[in-house]
Amino acid sequence: MKEYSVIGKPIPQVDSVAKVSGRLKYITDIVLPGMLHGKILRSPYAHARIVRIDTSKAERLPGVRAVVTSRDFPMVKSGRALGLEDEYPFGFDKVRHCGEEVAAVAAIDEDTAEEALDLIKVDYEELPAVFEIEEAMKTGAPLVHDNAKNNIGYEIHHTVGDVEQGFKKADYIREDRFETPMATGAALGPRCAVADYDSVSGTLTLYSDANIIYSALPVFARIIGISEKKLRVIRPAVACSFGNKGRMNEVGIYAAFLSMKCGRSVRIERKREEEFANIRSVEPLITYFKTGAKKDGTLIAMQCRHLSNSGAYLDFSPWDARQNVGVFDMLFRCPNVKFDGYVVYTNTIPSAALRGLTNRALNFGQNSHLDMLARDLNMDVVDFYLKNVHQKGDVTASKYRLDSCGLIECIQEVTRASGWEEKRGKLPAKRGIGFAAAGHTCGFRAYGSDLSTVLVEVDDLGCVRVISGRSEYGQGPSTMIVMCVAEELGLGVEDITINEFTDTQFVPWECGNYGSRGTVQQGNAAIAAAQDVKRQLFEVVAEKLRTTPDQLEAKDKRIFIRDQPNKGVSFLWAVKDYRDSGKLMPLIGRGYYEPPTEDMDTNTGEGNVSIAYGFGAQVAEVEVDIETGKVTVLRVISANDCGKVLNPLILNSESEGGVSMGLGTALFEEISYDEKGRVLQTSYADYRLPSVWQQPEVRSIWVETIDPHGPYGAKGIAEVVSLPTAAAIANAIYDAIGVRIRKLPMLPWKILNALKEGNPIIKV
Repeated sequence: MKEYSVIGKPIPQVDSVAKVSGRLKYITDIVLPGMLHGKILRSPYAHARIVRIDTSKAERLPGVRAVVTSRDFPMVKSGRALGLEDEYPFGFDKVRHCGEEVAAVAAIDEDTAEEALDLIKVDYEELPAVFEIEEAMKTGAPLVHDNAKNNIGYEIHHTVGDVEQGFKKADYIREDRFETPMATGAALGPRCAVADYDSVSGTLTLYSDANIIYSALPVFARIIGISEKKLRVIRPAVACSFGNKGRMNEVGIYAAFLSMKCGRSVRIERKREEEFANIRSVEPLITYFKTGAKKDGTLIAMQCRHLSNSGAYLDFSPWDARQNVGVFDMLFRCPNVKFDGYVVYTNTIPSAALRGLTNRALNFGQNSHLDMLARDLNMDVVDFYLKNVHQKGDVTASKYRLDSCGLIECIQEVTRASGWEEKRGKLPAKRGIGFAAAGHTCGFRAYGSDLSTVLVEVDDLGCVRVISGRSEYGQGPSTMIVMCVAEELGLGVEDITINEFTDTQFVPWECGNYGSRGTVQQGNAAIAAAQDVKRQLFEVVAEKLRTTPDQLEAKDKRIFIRDQPNKGVSFLWAVKDYRDSGKLMPLIGRGYYEPPTEDMDTNTGEGNVSIAYGFGAQVAEVEVDIETGKVTVLRVISANDCGKVLNPLILNSESEGGVSMGLGTALFEEISYDEKGRVLQTSYADYRLPSVWQQPEVRSIWVETIDPHGPYGAKGIAEVVSLPTAAAIANAIYDAIGVRIRKLPMLPWKILNALKEGNPIIKV
């Protein structure tokens, strides 16, 4: 295996000092001269017709500079599922969920803006509402959108083979139902935006915390009614996202509307209670699984009925359903597969992305279901998986091409490290051990282009600067990009700087950091840009050393003849020679990468939508208190196929954070509603998150498969590490006390009820 100078080393994140010193500027730190403060008026009703809006008193309040409603700007429908746009910027004719936006104000300070909201009079005609998926699908249920029969806003169907014939050939069939709630990424910083409209030039500058800027920019420009050429987006540092900050959302839209109306810069920041009451995050999901197998455990038929609660608008839910078509059969070889996905409207908050998407929910259900199936067959679940999982070179039923796949190795490593054979069914009373596995895309062709672009500039002093439009919110793409450039140029990470802000006026196109795509796409683009710089330098140095460029190597801050390392020059002298040869400075390397993936068939979900696919397996060990229902997770062993370890320090942090997030999914986190459709959680005091006291011991194991497409063989793991945890814990709970919890989170009262209602097998 090739030895690297930088790659594979535990290097701290390059922005660490800026963060801990307080020098790094976040979106909430942006203050512009004469900036106004904006606030949004939201509907108190889950479903109501808007009869009249009177803003006259608010407009007359001293200190108010602008009030906007749907009558002030052309209302343009939008949505992230192209062709399925169903949402206006403001509640137009009616509102469809509590918290939907109906007006916005800008004033000299927040208190005045809040007072102005109280002066806006809105007359509503309240309508019947529906909040649950299966209730919404019933005949006669209130329609959220009049054109959606039974409130089904989107559906997708995928079939391979003949499932019914497969079930007839099966020796054993099992069916189960699972349910997962809405949850939020619980990002440190609430959504915030600052808009600054120049009425002379007609240009709008938007400071946004969105992950995805370039592909969303045309849609945003269309909504606010200006040319794309007149819209400039700047993204300062973002505290964290977990997918919740994927798009430029309503705070940016209304800040822009207000700024365009009054000609002043306007800042809107959600309060924490507003963040909870209106957060768009992963939607509730109901999954039905039916699986048929032979007596020896060979899978014959797999079927999934997938019901997702999109809330009042489709937003991200169609993409979730589409991806889960492929995720459903991603792990297993099976000749007969059927997936039926239904995206259902309700009068709740619309959905958005969360780390792992609804793969988190589907993975919990499928792993729990198959654990039960293996037990019914009197098989060890690990043996069941090893018999059926995909391997390198396979093409899945949904047409995913697995050019690298270390799933079997992950299963073997995690069971060996956990002492699976010694512990399963043999632990002391009320302690159990559980297994689960997962797969996820490393990228996902969702917006028509997966292009990443990186520039590398070298000035006449030898200073190297990298320019990238990546989204940095703590997961480390800046460090990964700098490491790739340093490796190619033979420099140290300390010799290279990278831009802190993204600015569409100066930074080249970047599809964004979502779907675990950053490592492959941005890493390859960074390597290409660095190699472009190296090519130009090598041409000059080769002439000086009387050799050819292909005989040169860059390492240890030198460029030298590979077979004669004493013959060479320092990197700085190479740059000076380049300058003295009459070349223009700065020396610029351009790199881009767009993977040769396929657009998904939106009718079936088929297509090789990702250039690489990540896999992982986990074993959790738990202890259950049968008097209180409390579950203590003692340890989690996590093995993941990362392709190639680029930075073990960051990888281990990603793994530990992913397990913690999976722990929250399993035992704590839930967004719930009252009978009027209002979110009950208003702060972190009542949205339960795992604290440091609940964090288990985590051991991370890395399986290096060397993916042929990734930079140095690497691929993304940020999402897949969080996926198996909930199912592994659920399976461990069953091993401990013999009860199954099919609805997340697995709260103590649910466990106590299950103990009372069922016939648990409690070890004594």
